[in-house]
Amino acid sequence: MPYRNIVISSAVHLSVKNEQLVISGEANGSVPIEDIRVLLVESRQASVTTHALSRLAEQGVCTYFCDEKHLPCAVLLPFAQHSRQKKQIELQLNQSKPTVKRLWRDIVVAKIANQARCLSLCGYGKEEVEGLSLLTREVLSGDTTNVEGYAAAYYFKTLFGKCFTRDEENDINAALNYGYAIIRGYICRTLAVYGYEASFGIHHCSSLNNFNLADDLIEPFRPLVDLFVFQKCMGRPLSPELKRQLACLLQYEMTYRDEQHSVAYAIELTVQSLGRCFSGADGALALPVLQGLKLHEYE
Repeated sequence: MPYRNIVISSAVHLSVKNEQLVISGEANGSVPIEDIRVLLVESRQASVTTHALSRLAEQGVCTYFCDEKHLPCAVLLPFAQHSRQKKQIELQLNQSKPTVKRLWRDIVVAKIANQARCLSLCGYGKEEVEGLSLLTREVLSGDTTNVEGYAAAYYFKTLFGKCFTRDEENDINAALNYGYAIIRGYICRTLAVYGYEASFGIHHCSSLNNFNLADDLIEPFRPLVDLFVFQKCMGRPLSPELKRQLACLLQYEMTYRDEQHSVAYAIELTVQSLGRCFSGADGALALPVLQGLKLHEYE
């Protein structure tokens, strides 16, 4: 199982030789491709061969590229990795409206429940936590009354202060956006591996968004990023060290069906559960539960 997260922050050249990612330039070394889970190319001066890009994609490595603000802006996705991709996409697109609305309700309920757990883990009292938890009972099929939006407004102002908004430029939002981008990219990669078309979402449906389905599935995972930012990033600028730590979020632990798994594997299990819901084998979408900040230990 791949487990290494590599961040490229200097002017190096990346190539592949003997199934090893070779790093040469200001820093030198090599890593077996099969051991790499995430490769994040942050430096604008780094270069990479097309052969390396193709092998990284074929081996399922989630490769990110950053913009001039050093935020992830693109992800390299594998193409046609699933042997029955047409069948998977047809199954995805032929879901009934009641099924799609039920799936979105499952996602919203899990997200709000994890937000409440995040508040509890951050030291907020019973009143704040229960005030959010009780909202899960009000979520209707398809969340037609937008409980998700109301919960988010209450949650962020409780967690980061009454003056906080998600649309302003500050260190908190920079860290949140960085962490969300890491998890979103890995969800996109996993959806591609399982043959789904990420642009067709359950709830998100923007014609300008190629990753609508990933933006649906990320929702219950977001509170893990929020928890990390609250406990590790408050009062600190988004430094290279914090970026490296955020890039490792996929190695943290969440509970999935009463078992402890890494976030990366929980994402894969979630996509598998989505497939079973699409096929009618599962009645409800199984989603991760936030437990705290703990790196997953492999036996």
